[in-house]
Amino acid sequence: MEEKLMRKCLEYCFKHNYKDDLPIAAMVVKKNKIISKAINNKNIKNNVMGHAEIIVINKATKKLKRWNLNDCELYVTLKPCLMCETIIREARIENVYYLVDKLDYKKPFQKTKFNEIKNLIEEKKKYRLKLNDFFKNKR
Repeated sequence: MEEKLMRKCLEYCFKHNYKDDLPIAAMVVKKNKIISKAINNKNIKNNVMGHAEIIVINKATKKLKRWNLNDCELYVTLKPCLMCETIIREARIENVYYLVDKLDYKKPFQKTKFNEIKNLIEEKKKYRLKLNDFFKNKR
């Protein structure tokens, strides 16, 4: 069944004219039924979140009226990037099927630096308490 669904994802990919966008298509599937489909539109819409995986997950959450997609699968023509992997995990999707691994010549963008502010010790304590309280109330 996975091969059949991947072929449908690939057909959807080949239907579209991508202009400046990487030709990637994605589908969210629940019980072998396609819930949503999407293609990359990052460049055409000037939207950093315009990855097929993110768009298709947003469509599925709207259609199913819930953010938790733990009973769904994701099919995508190219292995998801790190940002998309994170969104997929947040959506609780357990199985991701992809056709092609990352392109050899594609280098990850590594210029962003994440810097922890270390000197605000009291503020850090207060914020940690706030986070702990939030999760205590959720459980």
